[in-house]
Amino acid sequence: MTTQTLIPRRRHSRLFERLLLRSCFPWLLIMLASAWLPALWSWGWGFWREPMSDRVSLLVALAGTSLLAQGVICQLNRYPGVRPGRLLLPVYGGLFGTGALVHHGVQPEAALLPWGLAVLVAVSTATLGYRLARRYRRRKLAVVPLGRAPALCRGHRIDWRVLSHPGLQGRRVDGVVADLHVELPEPWERFLAECSMHGIPVYHVGSLYEQLSGRVPVDHLQENRHGQLQPAEGYEALKRCLDITGVLLLLSLVLPVMVVVAVAIRLETPGPIIFTQQRMGYLGRPFTLYKFRSMTVDGDPDAPGSDARGRRITRVGRVIRKFRIDEVPQLYNVLRGEMSLIGPRPETLALARRFEEKVPFFAYRHVVRPGVSGWAQVEQGYVTDHADMIRKLEHDFYYIKHVSFWLDLLIGLRTLRTVLTGKGAR
Repeated sequence: MTTQTLIPRRRHSRLFERLLLRSCFPWLLIMLASAWLPALWSWGWGFWREPMSDRVSLLVALAGTSLLAQGVICQLNRYPGVRPGRLLLPVYGGLFGTGALVHHGVQPEAALLPWGLAVLVAVSTATLGYRLARRYRRRKLAVVPLGRAPALCRGHRIDWRVLSHPGLQGRRVDGVVADLHVELPEPWERFLAECSMHGIPVYHVGSLYEQLSGRVPVDHLQENRHGQLQPAEGYEALKRCLDITGVLLLLSLVLPVMVVVAVAIRLETPGPIIFTQQRMGYLGRPFTLYKFRSMTVDGDPDAPGSDARGRRITRVGRVIRKFRIDEVPQLYNVLRGEMSLIGPRPETLALARRFEEKVPFFAYRHVVRPGVSGWAQVEQGYVTDHADMIRKLEHDFYYIKHVSFWLDLLIGLRTLRTVLTGKGAR
């Protein structure tokens, strides 16, 4: 039997591999550990003296919250560049904390200790699992050596295997990558059909590149249908409600910070406290954007590629830019409906018009409201030259194409990490 006639096999297709690696088995282990261990440990605190209904309700609440947290992390883990280990504490901590408050409200006499232990056990168990998976389960993909596939299939912690002929030579892979927009010879078409028939996923190289890089190349936007760049109307309305609710909740927290920053700016350098600038907004309508001034009055904080830009940033400005506090006044823009909490950062009018002339489909960037924070900001940060601007546009188009509650939640969590720690501000 030649290698070409070998039946293609998917990696980890054996029953025990599917059970351990491709099913809900890891979820079940984390759920059992985070629900039962805290309850068992609390026996010494009078757990068994509580009524059976209270014990059952505690176990059900812990297990349900654990499954919900794992579901949230699973949804967020679909996006490129996500390290699940960094999401465990905020997701588990937030949901178990909320669950503890709700459970304590329903049963005021219930102890909060099991909930704290559940967070510790769940985060520890999940961290160990993700680290083992990251270390020992590296993704393996076969590449059809035609079209754009060989050029784009590089890096991203993937074991790429460029095929020399239509066959896997008895090797097991997680999937096959091909440029499906080129005319493939009949042997390769037959090979891809056999892979699909035997359960091996076949990925189009353009879609896989977006999935891995979080970018939609501007020179391949013609591959996307117009409808793919239109956000769902139902989520658009929900997003507006979430924006208003989020701003009202944030104002109570940030108002004292805004007062301190305003005083610091006034004391350090002469000039206005608030910097204003005309930006291109939703549906191509210009609007006035508000920011805390972080540079001297002769500096433009949004001029890319300026050599003197770093010298014009004030000491206060350096701090508030690192923690993204300079963007806080834009909450007013969000209340007015000119911006959203999450979305592509609005460009200056001159830069937007320049890109409209040079980049096809650039106008699609305005089908969603610009954001205080966005996918390009958490993935790339501030731009310094023309190449950075192109990459920023590619990140923006990825966001517009994949806009959803889960992507907004991921951006929000990563922005919160930057605000609290100053880390991740690229």
